[in-house]
Amino acid sequence: GESSLASVLPALSSWHRKRSEDSAVAGWRYRVTWQPLADAGPQGTPDTSGATAAQNTPLLNGTWVLAVPEADTAGTVLTDCATALGEHGAKVIVLPVDGGGDTVKDVAERLGAAVAEPGTLSGVLSLLSFDERPHPVHGALPVGSFAVLALLRAMTELGLEAPLWCATRTAVSVRRSDVLARPAGAQTWGLGRVASLEHPKLWGGLVDLPERVDATALNRLVSVLARTDHEDQVAVRETGVLTRRVVPAPLDGPVPAKPWKPSGTAIITGGTGALGGHVARWLAGNGAEHVVLTSRSGGKAAGVDELAADIEKSGARVTVAACDVTDRAAVAELLAKLAADGDVVRTVVHAAGVGVLAPLAVTDDVLFADIASAKVAGARHLDELLDRESLDAVVYFSSVSAIWGVGDHGAYAAANAYTDALAEQRRAEGVPALSVAWGPWAGGGMVSDDAKILLDRQGVRLIQPETGMTALRQALENDDTSVVVADVDWERFAPVFTMARERPLIGDIPQVRAAVAAPDASRTEETGEAHTLRAELTVLAEADRERLLLDLVREHAATVLGHATPDGVEPARAFRELGFDSLTAVELRNRLDAATGLRLPATSVFDHPTPAALARHLQTEILRDTEGDLPPGAELDRLEQVLAARAHDDIGRVRVVMRLESLLSRLNETHGPAERTDAADRLESATNEELFDLIDNDLGIS
Repeated sequence: GESSLASVLPALSSWHRKRSEDSAVAGWRYRVTWQPLADAGPQGTPDTSGATAAQNTPLLNGTWVLAVPEADTAGTVLTDCATALGEHGAKVIVLPVDGGGDTVKDVAERLGAAVAEPGTLSGVLSLLSFDERPHPVHGALPVGSFAVLALLRAMTELGLEAPLWCATRTAVSVRRSDVLARPAGAQTWGLGRVASLEHPKLWGGLVDLPERVDATALNRLVSVLARTDHEDQVAVRETGVLTRRVVPAPLDGPVPAKPWKPSGTAIITGGTGALGGHVARWLAGNGAEHVVLTSRSGGKAAGVDELAADIEKSGARVTVAACDVTDRAAVAELLAKLAADGDVVRTVVHAAGVGVLAPLAVTDDVLFADIASAKVAGARHLDELLDRESLDAVVYFSSVSAIWGVGDHGAYAAANAYTDALAEQRRAEGVPALSVAWGPWAGGGMVSDDAKILLDRQGVRLIQPETGMTALRQALENDDTSVVVADVDWERFAPVFTMARERPLIGDIPQVRAAVAAPDASRTEETGEAHTLRAELTVLAEADRERLLLDLVREHAATVLGHATPDGVEPARAFRELGFDSLTAVELRNRLDAATGLRLPATSVFDHPTPAALARHLQTEILRDTEGDLPPGAELDRLEQVLAARAHDDIGRVRVVMRLESLLSRLNETHGPAERTDAADRLESATNEELFDLIDNDLGIS
């Protein structure tokens, strides 16, 4: 009867709510896949697998710098690579780099000396990631990662814009049977994806070589370097060249592939932080008997007592341990104590991380190590010390910065790319490893209030803790090895992400294809303001044109940056220094499009790097099509309307009207010198009031 229905309704409502949430969160799932590159040769040249095919055909030209580890300059692969570049038309200069000892200044000096004429440099190929020796100071990280960073920074300091290609070796896996043998090399992939956003003009791409680098592999490598189609994340394998893509990852079906429920002891690194706390509560509420929260601060962390109380309310025991996961001995001691107490570790969630952000150009070795070590060293120590046989799940909390790059996340992306690769490597060996590359979280994640506003404008929405746990459950039950979870409005995100260069990486996402193909809705049609501006520029003197357009740029730049006045937008200061990034650059472009009637490229702010330079460019473009032509009558009508609407003492109105009066005076030469002199005398001797009266009476503007 009604009573039985009433008792069922709450359960039905809960079931419906859960089903709706599951469906929404499932739409946030993406995965990395590899696709054969249809044309792995230079444009129009088919790929060939023969070792001698096109071996001596010049595909490259100019000077190519081959950056190699100083400790192994005579290595077979390195020398073979130099030979291959030379045989295909390049003048090769070998640049040894020691990532453990060289400073950026050292690398810049040697690179600058090697390339005496920067215009002759066609490209740089780095093999520096091949050096996997531990750094002499920052031992958790390989020398090669520091060498790549130093090379990139040296190129930016020298102002070089030749493409930088970074090669790795077996640092990615393109299919299940493809062995990922060197996860440390994946750090270069994470760093490189950020470099492509921060330095699009000097970035070439990433290429992973196979274990056996023979003549065929080298021919294919050269073909990749010669491409001009923006395919910048590729892998050379025996079967050909493959390119990396991010695509939607729908769930396999409504029934979980592998029902998952926590049991025994669960360790959470970074467990006293915001994300770790959400995970701890979720694990305790779903069956974990013992939750171990580790962090550097341990029991001194803010809010830890409340967190521990919440976990205990779920019926689980809780241990809070001050354990720095970068210290191998400390991790070993923790695991030994748990084993001695009879606590079998079934689940590990590695959520520890350092949320310090910085552009690669100012990221020195110390900062790079501070950001990357917690993630990398913690993952490695847990991997080496855990009993694999007892594990139900090892979950690495990664980041989308390692998947498609995020500005200012260079070191963080490098560290997370390593955990992504480690998960793939260990899953192939039978370890139940999972890496989740998260979009930004709400609820105390690493996102500042200012960043939240910016992300929302870019189309990236924050993941709420409850929905994040739903996504984690889905990944575990779907038996994923790696998955991306991000709530992205691709129609807003894609135009910004592809602003500086094409990004084939996301091109197969249906919403991205639609967004890129559709006209930019944010770019409005030419307005009356644009007509008036053109008319004004037609009659103004050169100096006044420059002043007017500079004021226009500064006013719109100030609005985009949220300034009340344009005073802080200095004419000669670089837009990047003023605080412009890819999103605000697009906004300024759109505003200037509407104001000028132009269709400026999205990179205008960076192609013309200061307000003064951009104003000069606007003048050239606006007047390009009007030279020699009379302004249309409609523009003059619009100018008359605008002048009539302005106050008599409006400085802009006075400037334009006086310019028009002067123009009329010069054009009326046929009336004789007396009349011209009279007009000039009237302008020179008139008081302000007389001048305004003269303008109004003579031109009929009131």
